[in-house]
Amino acid sequence: MFLKSVLTAAVSVALMVAASAGAHAEDILAKVKADGVLKVGTETAFAPFDFINDSGEHVGLNVDVFAEIGKELGVKIEWVTLPWDGVLPGLESGKFDMVAGPATITNARMERYRFSSPVAEATVALLKKAGDDSIMKPEDVAGKAVGSGKATAQLAQLEEFSKTLPTPVDAQEFVSFNEAYAALASGRVVAVANSYPNIAYVAQQQSDTFALVEPPFGVKTYFGFPGRKDAEYASLMDAVDEALLKMKSDGRMAEMQKKWFGVAFDTPEKITEAAF
Repeated sequence: MFLKSVLTAAVSVALMVAASAGAHAEDILAKVKADGVLKVGTETAFAPFDFINDSGEHVGLNVDVFAEIGKELGVKIEWVTLPWDGVLPGLESGKFDMVAGPATITNARMERYRFSSPVAEATVALLKKAGDDSIMKPEDVAGKAVGSGKATAQLAQLEEFSKTLPTPVDAQEFVSFNEAYAALASGRVVAVANSYPNIAYVAQQQSDTFALVEPPFGVKTYFGFPGRKDAEYASLMDAVDEALLKMKSDGRMAEMQKKWFGVAFDTPEKITEAAF
């Protein structure tokens, strides 16, 4: 009888623990709305998506887009900033609800994260020093040092492009693209590989220092906002997608793209299979 009582008590405790765990794994959208805050992780060195301007303000396409997402969800946006190589691990550890980034949507990343509806193209291009006539097209970087961001899809595309050249490039990894641009300005690399929207913006803003190398190279890709694939995050990601699609249909997304890129992108509603 005593053993039976002990076993019954143990089962009851196990059920209580399981119920507690289930309650803990609450619906994230419900939690976000109850708290009135959506926590978003990002770096602030990826202009024009996300950066600190000369006045010290956090600005960019991501800031504007998430402000609209906040309005649609009826919550405030709380930004959590950290270096890019810590952003995705921060998402996985629960430091924030989703990532602004944005990140290039790839098949490997989709196995691990759920991506939002695309917000811009991510096709790769090169930035060079203004007046450097030795680099007039992407192929001209063969055998030369080219910088890109550490653990980025842009670096991966640069490495793939390098395989097509008679002499591979010397790919240099930098923690942030701002560091890569500084290396280009100082002559430590001859070019920087980044997404076309970013490169075009930097070339436009610092035309005395940098110039765009055209055409872009690599496959056509898109940027999206990463979130977690856990079941409790599904409602949040669904709500974010609903907000983004509403922005696309009513013209708000195009207006924000033109504001930050000078051009609007025709992006698909959803990526089910990436280009690579």
